[in-house]
Amino acid sequence: MREFENPDHWDTAASHYEQTAHPFTARFAEAALARVALTPESHVLDVATGTGALALAAARSGAKVLATDFSPGMVARVAAAGLNNVETRVMNGQALDLPDESFDAVFSIFGVIMFPDWRKGLAEMRRVTRPGGYGIVATWQDRGAATFLLLGQIRQKLFPERAGMAMPEAVRAMSDPEDFARELVAAGFRDPQIESVIHDYTLDVAALEEPDTLFGMSPDWTSLSDSDKVAVIAEVRRMTGDRPALPIPSTALIAVAER
Repeated sequence: MREFENPDHWDTAASHYEQTAHPFTARFAEAALARVALTPESHVLDVATGTGALALAAARSGAKVLATDFSPGMVARVAAAGLNNVETRVMNGQALDLPDESFDAVFSIFGVIMFPDWRKGLAEMRRVTRPGGYGIVATWQDRGAATFLLLGQIRQKLFPERAGMAMPEAVRAMSDPEDFARELVAAGFRDPQIESVIHDYTLDVAALEEPDTLFGMSPDWTSLSDSDKVAVIAEVRRMTGDRPALPIPSTALIAVAER
């Protein structure tokens, strides 16, 4: 089992994820929400919710939201928001314990792409979407995003002979919009519309004082020796120059498909 497939990993990482990744992924969640009209009558499912970037944003529309994740630690973060129209449940997105055709919109923002059986995850999303409803999926393009993308680029420059972090299979399989569309159709959705969305992740130079906190979720960092880590930090500082922050343009593909 790879680390990101273990719920214990995400339980441990939940607090750090909420502080660092959540504000960034929320920007893509808002972009996904903008592509689907929700009302207070809408029933919304968020699969692999993480700390709830999509679920909490969807709740602001007044929709009734169910946020699910296989990590109890992640689900607890969403529940702590205390919103009356957000229900939380610990649940495996590859086998949703939910009735067929029960949601108007089913989202997964960088969630299903992490599943060992991501095609089953997509099929489960389709199963619980009502006819005429929508499945909305976000995936990263190419080599990921934010600090993961930056580390991969720096490793390739400094240590070109070494293999970097292997991206999840779904990211590799759906990095191209045409491939992404084919997978959604294979899962039972129809007429997928896929758009590229780019946002900068802003790396605060001050955070380089605690690089294990900044980069610690990435195997591209934890696999380095101490001297290698010093070289990586030096390269980030060189790239940043005199600026207080380094923007890292990160590209996602957001798909909206009809059931």
